[in-house]
Amino acid sequence: MLTNLQARDVETLVHPYTNLVAIRETGPLILERGQGVWVHDVDGKPYLEGMAGLWCTALGYNNEELVDAAATQMRKLPFTHIFGGKSHDPAIELAEKLKEMAPVPISKVFFTNSGSEANDTQMKLVWYMNNALGRPKKKKIISRMRAYHGVTIASASLTGLAGNHNDFDLPIAGVRHTTCPHYYRLAEAGESEEEFATRLAADLEALIIAEGPETVAAFIAEPVMGAGGVIVPPKTYYPKIQAVLKKYDVFFIGDEVITGFGRLGTAFGSEAMEMQPDSISIAKALSSAYQPIGAVMIPELMYEAMLTESSKLGNFGHGYTYSGHPVAAAVAVKTLEIYERERIFERVRAKIPQFDARRAALEDHPLVGEARGKGLVAGIELVADKKTKHQFDPKLGMAAKCVAFCQQEGLILRNVFGDAVTICPPLVISPAEIDELFDRLTRALDKTLDYAVRENLLAA
Repeated sequence: MLTNLQARDVETLVHPYTNLVAIRETGPLILERGQGVWVHDVDGKPYLEGMAGLWCTALGYNNEELVDAAATQMRKLPFTHIFGGKSHDPAIELAEKLKEMAPVPISKVFFTNSGSEANDTQMKLVWYMNNALGRPKKKKIISRMRAYHGVTIASASLTGLAGNHNDFDLPIAGVRHTTCPHYYRLAEAGESEEEFATRLAADLEALIIAEGPETVAAFIAEPVMGAGGVIVPPKTYYPKIQAVLKKYDVFFIGDEVITGFGRLGTAFGSEAMEMQPDSISIAKALSSAYQPIGAVMIPELMYEAMLTESSKLGNFGHGYTYSGHPVAAAVAVKTLEIYERERIFERVRAKIPQFDARRAALEDHPLVGEARGKGLVAGIELVADKKTKHQFDPKLGMAAKCVAFCQQEGLILRNVFGDAVTICPPLVISPAEIDELFDRLTRALDKTLDYAVRENLLAA
């Protein structure tokens, strides 16, 4: 029997990334309040929020400074826009701070409401730039298999996951996907990580040549792939990839929506992964998710092209009603202030060894084929046979079952691509809470193993 709240929910809401049939039977988990890394449901049960919501609530729940920043701005100027030459101080201050923090030279900041919109905007700006530069054929964008870049028509096309394409008639024309940098699954027999990275760079070069370098405009990549299963590329991968991009004059878009603002122990994931993108997409932890806000960090080359087109057309014809929303911008300014004042990124670096040790120890579990990660983000891949890496039948949904057992244990995690369970706690998680997270996950893995044994699902 569903509760009254659950029944009202299933009759009124469409839930993203949810089995819409199953939820009508089970009902949703309805959360009521949060504090620190904990959230509580309507019955008062606490859950350790091991995914920081959706990879985003970096400062945890109920941070009073962020609440006060929103309330203060609400009372002062709850809304205005930045269309047609208008502006306001929170947007200006936030853009200044982002330029100061950027890991690569940045000229201007364009505000969006989400990471999807930021990556959608990236595609439009690359096209706009190449028109200004007299290169009307140089428009194709290369992404990677298992990449996640959003769910708008353009950003979902950049996403390299079949679930985002099936029956949505995606991807759109002009988007290509190259090899996913997942060494555990895709390395050839006897191939070292160095050799694997070299082969993937060669794959990218072959794709550019096959498409025609004069038609390939940009390459987009997350420093560490998130929703594709937390894939950490080999150490030399990005230097090799960037050499190919430079050779064929291909613009490099860095998608820092998940890795931006401390997730890997650095201000931007690019710094931790030897990436030097031309432009950068950000969102999520920019406001610790307390307000919806994202941005594109634009280099001078692109901005000069935008000036050229704006002069020619009389207008820059792109923007969102809530671009640079004053409340969202004020909360983001306060978020960046807290990161700096509380030395959050430094504190993340101090917690990484403990997090890494607990993550790596999971590889001893009979169900875990690989426990991969970087910084405070991890992907735990479940397998039916550790020796052969044989996977469970996808129809069994083993990772989903593990996540359900996690919920029983008072831990919220997610299952994403394949049988990967992902971990991405708030950056403010304490050492004791890190241990609590992995203790609860281990118990959930044990329950999943018991289920697999009962159902005779493991390899003989």
